[in-house]
Amino acid sequence: MFQDRLKAGKMLAAKLRKYQNDPGVVLAVPRGGVPVAYSVAKELGFPLELILTKKIGHPANKEYAIGAASLTDFFVNSHEGVSNEYIDKEIGRIRNRLQEMQQEFMGDARPAELKGKTVIVIDDGIATGNTLLATINILRKREPAKIIIAVPVASKSSVQLLAAYVDELIAVHIPDEFYGVGAFYDDFKQLTDDDVKYFLDKLKEFQNVS
Repeated sequence: MFQDRLKAGKMLAAKLRKYQNDPGVVLAVPRGGVPVAYSVAKELGFPLELILTKKIGHPANKEYAIGAASLTDFFVNSHEGVSNEYIDKEIGRIRNRLQEMQQEFMGDARPAELKGKTVIVIDDGIATGNTLLATINILRKREPAKIIIAVPVASKSSVQLLAAYVDELIAVHIPDEFYGVGAFYDDFKQLTDDDVKYFLDKLKEFQNVS
């Protein structure tokens, strides 16, 4: 059990120190992954950015990810009965939202260059891994040297799914029985956009002083 996301991030950072001397970037899955990633980026001295991707849900079940879209790319697993028109409409809708998020959180700053970098993808936990798998396929196109998935807690099934697609998957805790990410935190409050901006700004202040 983790006290909160910040404390979980410190535990995770201890398992990631072997990458400290790599040219690296920490990418956080908003919103829950941001405090975890803040702790890791602070410990490793890496820049922190958000993963601006969102899942493309199946038309019959929006929670079931059939792919993901970013502002510049997308990845979709073909599914019978899912039309190109539906995919195009969903990508357009997602990109409108991602554009709003980029302006809100990053302003006019350009995304970090990932080519040749060690990219550490962080969330507060992984239940199924389907959305993250689609996101990894998008990130791979940006030619990082390594992709590491790092989380405080993950289900066994998600680890089995994702491990083959990345250079390393690190989880502090992989329980025998998984009841949802929030079950492993004492404090699992829902985060706001202001919380996200707070951690991004706080890290910049810390790294500028350092």
